[in-house]
Amino acid sequence: MEDYYSDFRRPPKNRRGLLLPLLDGAMTLLMMLVIIAGAITLFVPFLSPHRMWFFAALGLVAPVTYIATLILTLYWIIRWRWIRAGIMLGLAVVGFAYVSLFYRPEIGREYGEQSYRNAFKVMTYNLRWFYNDEGQSSVNEVMDLIEAADPDIICLQEYNPRLADRSDRVGLLYQRYQCKFFGKAVDEADSVDFVPMCIFSKYKILRSGEVLSPRTSVWVDINLDGDTVRVFNNHLMSTAIKSADNDYLTNHLFQKDTAREERVKSIFRRFSDNSILRARQVDTIAGVIARSPRRRIVCGDFNDTPMSYAYHTMSDDLSDAFSDCGSGYSHTYRGFFNTLRIDYILRSDDFETLSYEVPDSVTASDHLPVVVRLRKTKTNN
Repeated sequence: MEDYYSDFRRPPKNRRGLLLPLLDGAMTLLMMLVIIAGAITLFVPFLSPHRMWFFAALGLVAPVTYIATLILTLYWIIRWRWIRAGIMLGLAVVGFAYVSLFYRPEIGREYGEQSYRNAFKVMTYNLRWFYNDEGQSSVNEVMDLIEAADPDIICLQEYNPRLADRSDRVGLLYQRYQCKFFGKAVDEADSVDFVPMCIFSKYKILRSGEVLSPRTSVWVDINLDGDTVRVFNNHLMSTAIKSADNDYLTNHLFQKDTAREERVKSIFRRFSDNSILRARQVDTIAGVIARSPRRRIVCGDFNDTPMSYAYHTMSDDLSDAFSDCGSGYSHTYRGFFNTLRIDYILRSDDFETLSYEVPDSVTASDHLPVVVRLRKTKTNN
């Protein structure tokens, strides 16, 4: 028996004794970083990028920060470090108020067609000019989606009539909906006029207007069963992070790039400049929305996450359809590891949200469509 165990060697006691203190030290350092990032993230929605643009970047990683907070809380509980566990638990409790912006469980939800009586559907979708990932026309795929969802109101961004009008199916769409197109943009390659924004409605369109420009924020008033409803369609300033930048960051190409310093600086500079411009747009648009005397539905591509100044300002006195009745973790942008929800449908409190859906199998654009079912709750005075 002694010969059998002769080759067994126990690890030195000092090595075993050092392992946990080293791990605790590393987790303590991580805890300090998470506390700083988590505390700042809580203030990001209230801080305009005009003042501190870098804080806006923390909003992109808010879910990761919160998950790290939960993991650290569990770690310190296991290690019986109650003061540290209490600090992390306190941060987790404060941040819990924002969880519904990113994740919503299905507990206690109700289903059934009876709850959908007198309801109508709203869709918002950034089409990327009707080009799919291969640079080919995605008109038919978009038409398949619209026909399957059968929305009553559709807010589209980056609409390309040159490709759309080649399809007979789009002609049938024009027959089913009243349409309002806003503005024109010139394609530099072949000088074709594009329509940046448009709204389709099965209900009568009474009037329309622009908040900033036909590329940024527009609206229509529709007659919804005798009530006038103002529908806003928005496309806020993008982050200017291109698909090549996305690949550069998510695929870790910067590790092999000798010029990575300049490339990364360029990405952050564009992110900074456009965050400031987007904040200026939002300040104007939100003021117009707030002064609207009618029922309001606010749709569009905000190009920012729920933990951002843009979202916080736009959603003031409005409810987010996802927070009302979304399910699980929702993303609407097909990039950056499918973590970003930047397309929204918001509603005033004289509507209720009955369902929220993001068809995640759609590849017609770099964005995903958002489809929401709403119903009026009371009559305006």
